Amino acid sequence: MRGGFALKDRRFALGFDYGTNSVRALVVDIATGEEVGTSVYNYRAGADGVIVDPVDPNVARQDPKDYIDGLEASGRGAIEKAKANCKDFSPDQIIGIGVDTTGSTPMPVDAEGMPLGLDPQFADNPNAMAWLWKDHTSYEEAGAITAKAAKSRPQFLAKCGGAYSSEWFWSKIWHCLKVDPEVFDAAYTWVELADVIPGLLTGTSAPDKLKRGICAAGHKAMFNAEWGGYPDKEFLVSLEPGLGRIRESLPDVAYTAGERAGLLTEEWAQRLGVKPGIAVSVGAFDAHMGAVGAGVKEGTLVKIIGTSTCDVAVAGKATGLPDVPGVCGIVDGSVLPEYIGLEAGQSAVGDIFNWFVKNCVPASYGEEAKQKGMDIHQLLTEKAEKQKPGESGLLALDWNNGNRTILVDVRLSGLMLGQTLQTRPEEMYRALIEGTAYGARVIIDRLEEYGVHIEEVVNCGGIAEKNAMLMQIYADVTNRTMKISRSAQTPALGAAMFAAVAAGPKNGGHATVEAAQTAMGGLKEREFTPIPANVKVYEQLFRMYKELHDIFGTRDYSVNLHHIMKDLLDLRDAVREGKEV
Repeated sequence: MRGGFALKDRRFALGFDYGTNSVRALVVDIATGEEVGTSVYNYRAGADGVIVDPVDPNVARQDPKDYIDGLEASGRGAIEKAKANCKDFSPDQIIGIGVDTTGSTPMPVDAEGMPLGLDPQFADNPNAMAWLWKDHTSYEEAGAITAKAAKSRPQFLAKCGGAYSSEWFWSKIWHCLKVDPEVFDAAYTWVELADVIPGLLTGTSAPDKLKRGICAAGHKAMFNAEWGGYPDKEFLVSLEPGLGRIRESLPDVAYTAGERAGLLTEEWAQRLGVKPGIAVSVGAFDAHMGAVGAGVKEGTLVKIIGTSTCDVAVAGKATGLPDVPGVCGIVDGSVLPEYIGLEAGQSAVGDIFNWFVKNCVPASYGEEAKQKGMDIHQLLTEKAEKQKPGESGLLALDWNNGNRTILVDVRLSGLMLGQTLQTRPEEMYRALIEGTAYGARVIIDRLEEYGVHIEEVVNCGGIAEKNAMLMQIYADVTNRTMKISRSAQTPALGAAMFAAVAAGPKNGGHATVEAAQTAMGGLKEREFTPIPANVKVYEQLFRMYKELHDIFGTRDYSVNLHHIMKDLLDLRDAVREGKEV
């Protein structure tokens, strides 16, 4: 027996996690959370799976063909791994499929729901592809949406932090209309990747059959039941008449993950090697399902740390939660079905570290790393963790890809103060990590300021798993214990949890998401607790960071910054000399 099930009665779920550069499939025992098989498919098109434009750094698109090829390849690969790793596993024991994706990653589709990027007419046109979450070409449209809504529909902005983003649904569609009317006119509607994949698996891709998820609709497309779903046609037409046609193609209802998008078709059952007719859950975003996989509940903030970060929390509906300025979304049912979901995050974290390694590290470091059997990240971390907080005299802003929360401004950029002719790469690397920690603290402070109490912080993602120095810095900067999810792939695990709920108890699944979390989730034993001496130094550095944050990021804040460089030097010298700070 295992988890109350005889081995022959074991039941599994299959979770798909569509990331920025690849798709991962995961086979999970729904009674124990044992991960028996996983496989990753790297997207083929573009640079690391992203179609870019050397002239415009704001462009980030993806080929829908990669999504389909990756679905089959990763799914089959994970099942084959499960067969090899688990003698009592059979694909017939898989009872449900769940899907998470990046977002907002919408794409234009025809009247049958086929992505235009698969149409030979548009095969080489990036505007007909999926508009990846980090495509920022529509920053002007986002600003116009914010300005118009502030005057005529302030309730729209209240639920998305006070500003609409260039990363989101409507701004991208409007930008496509401006730059490529042919693609816009050919599209019957636009669909988020999180909805495309469940529709494909269940044969419900046609817009009149497709179940759109509340996660994508609420957080990125201003959907709210209070005003009848998506923004009203009158408002959209006031922005651009062509947007009215897209509104007419959208439904007035959206669904929580865990509800069934439909049942797996014969075609996809054969392509994946599983039984037809099993449940497929409504889709959601990677961070939201990752939060569920990491055990999100009231009082728990989950940080999904990757190329960017997404911070997810929930609040009870009876708490009277106010609107939280600068938070990316406040959406009923977007994370856990019976709770209000809150999303915040940082537009770049791992991307900043990767940028630094690729562009700012001397060749000699590469040679040293090779000699030690390390990659450059590991070498820089080894060198940086020998430093004390404040010892470098450096202070960095974490806006290399704009600010997602609290300022919601893609036109902000990175900054580092304190360099001297003696500054070393490892010192800069640590300062960049510290900068992302300060940004993380700003988000926590804002949530608590508006009544979202944070009792614990759970981290997940590859960086949290691999970089103990980063976790300790986050603990010291926020003065909070940092916990880590047991699973190294919590988005896919969360998707599998929702798959088990969509299957339901009659098919051997779970009755609620909370039951799935209890059975399938967990935390690692190791925790990172704040070190009091470090906390004291980081309090001073954070105050300086907050001054830079407010002077460069807001219109109304004004202060003389003459003291910042001097304060950094004074703090540096005190730390190096072992003096009280």
